[in-house]
Amino acid sequence: MNEDHAALTARIDRTNELLQRMLAEVAKTPSTHAIFVDAGYLYAAAGRLVAGTEDRRAFDLDAEGLIEALIDRARTIFADSRLLRVYWYDGARRRIHTAEQQSIAELPDVKVRLGNLNANNQQKGVDSLIRSDLESLARHRAISDAALLGGDEDLVSAVEAAQGYGARVHLWGIEAPEGRNQAEPLLWEVDSQRTFDLDFFKPYVSRRAAQAYEATAARPTREDVRFVGAQIAAKWLVARGREALVELLPGHPYLPGSVDQDLLVEAEGLLQYSLRGQADLRRALRDGFWGHLQAQY
Repeated sequence: MNEDHAALTARIDRTNELLQRMLAEVAKTPSTHAIFVDAGYLYAAAGRLVAGTEDRRAFDLDAEGLIEALIDRARTIFADSRLLRVYWYDGARRRIHTAEQQSIAELPDVKVRLGNLNANNQQKGVDSLIRSDLESLARHRAISDAALLGGDEDLVSAVEAAQGYGARVHLWGIEAPEGRNQAEPLLWEVDSQRTFDLDFFKPYVSRRAAQAYEATAARPTREDVRFVGAQIAAKWLVARGREALVELLPGHPYLPGSVDQDLLVEAEGLLQYSLRGQADLRRALRDGFWGHLQAQY
């Protein structure tokens, strides 16, 4: 009996020793965090806050400076943790990097992940990329904390997936001039919330000056503008293809804001005349654009 008791005591001591050694190893392993940036949310919310517009063409974003600022803020929040990397999620046509996206991808500690961009300049597949990365990193214990800069309700499943593997998810947001720019269900699911204000973004967002044209330029006729609209439509169709046309047609006679803005800017460049405040010429431009597209359908 005494021998059995001694053997049991020895096994318990051995188990305790192994547990202590394991805990010591865990204590020496630093925590790791990663930053996940939904660029669509970032551009829209920061542009609205600082420049008063969500149109990317209307302002410049110093992505390198902003990413460094986010990394510095994370170092303060996760003081005893090391950065894995920054994940930057954006959309691009055919998932081909733009020049700006390529420059961001070349930054140290940054991984650019691209979803698709449809004819209406809407991101497709970005939320699923975020979920895939969050879930995979949490499952493999590559991160203990995730800072998620985004606001879409579709990100709720990504948060739940990461939390299911023990990671803590911290939602970062951008101050909204009015109301909220993050979905309430997302706010309910995360482990903590933090909002960055106007002063944080001011150094990194600057509104572009409107292109100036000679005030003495002759006012084009409606037919001139209609013809330019048709020219731009022909180029648009070659670049985007019939699939994009099929997506666009149900919205007639209205154009998505991004398409309408691109049409305006390109037409002003060709005409060398500002169409701002020229409601009749803007209508002629859209009529020419739509007329050519409908003729090709």
